[in-house]
Order: sequence, then structure tokens, then C-alpha cells
Amino acid sequence: MATCQAPTSAPELSSSSGRSATEARSLKVHSLSERRRRERINTHLATLRRMIPDANQMDKATLLACVVNQVKELKRKATETTRLQATAPIPPEANEITVHCYTAAGDNRTTYIRATVSCDDRPGLFLGLAGAFRVLGLRVLRTETASLGGRASHLFVLCKEGGDVGAGLRAMEGAVRQAVAEVAFPEMVCGGSSWSKRERILEECCPVMYSV
Repeated sequence: MATCQAPTSAPELSSSSGRSATEARSLKVHSLSERRRRERINTHLATLRRMIPDANQMDKATLLACVVNQVKELKRKATETTRLQATAPIPPEANEITVHCYTAAGDNRTTYIRATVSCDDRPGLFLGLAGAFRVLGLRVLRTETASLGGRASHLFVLCKEGGDVGAGLRAMEGAVRQAVAEVAFPEMVCGGSSWSKRERILEECCPVMYSV
């Protein structure tokens, strides 16, 4: 005698599409996750548009390309800054002024001056030195500055155009050296060929080395 098997129950169907309730729930979860993902992307894109100039009219691909270029440029600048910091000279502890004047081959009408000074750092030091050079009629061609722990080191490459320099190099060196000293060490500037008692005491406490 044949036995009758109870029919297996059919999968639960959704009322609208004919899919099972499990599939419908999976699709709903996926749809919600996708919507949240798009919202996060759009939020980040909006942030980038606020950070990049004139980005409101850019499409997404152009905006991302612009951001990539900006990041590359920032990375390049950071690398260059790190390299310069690694190679930057440390200001020496001793106060020092060096001045060297010279002319280029075949040019006797332009004097070039390389002047360095190491001293205590303070506000207005660089501007004071630049002003002293202007008074002497010198034009600044290049500068290098290092500052650390309250000490500063400045290098200036200057030039003075016009006139036959000839034997006037030594006089120019002396004038530049005096101008730098008046700005960097105003309390230690020598008024003549000999130091005053106060200046000699200051020199012993904080010696200044001049070389030309």
C-alpha cells in the first residue's frame, strides 16, 4: 500500500515581486549599505571641493585628479623641507663676522661681497642688517639664514655696481664689517683703533672674531 507524503511547504514569497522574504531582506540590507556608502563618498567629495579652489564646477574625476596633484606637491615640499633642515647649518656659539670682497674676471666696475654674521637672535636683526647694506649702496643677491636655540647665523651675498673698485676692496670690507657689527653687536662696536675698558670686558665675556 503506497504511502502518501505530506507536501513540502513552499518558500515564503514576498507579496510584490515573488521573491522569498529572505532574498527581499538581503536586497533591502544591500540597498541600505550601498546608499550609506554613496552618502559617505559624496560627503568626502564635498569636503574636497571646499578645500580645492574653484572645484565646484569640476566633475568627480577632475576633482580627484586635482587632489592627487595637490598631495604630490605637498609631499614634494615636505621632502624638500626635511632635506633643507637636515643640511641647514647650526649657528655657532661664538660671535663672528666675516667679510670678503672680490671682483669678477674682466669686470672692474662691480664689487661682490660675501658677509656672514653669527650672533644672538633677536627681532628685527635681519631687517637691521638689510637696512645697513642699503645705506652702503649694496644690493642683496642672496641670503641664507639659520636660527636655533636663540642663536642666528646670516649669510649675505651682495654687490655694489659702478666706479672703478681697484684698491677700494679693503675699504669696502672694513665698511661692511663695521656696518654689520653696529647692528649685530651695538654694545661692542669699537669707536677707534683701541677698545674702551667696557668694550674689552664685553669682548672677554663674548668674543667677536673678525676676518677678511
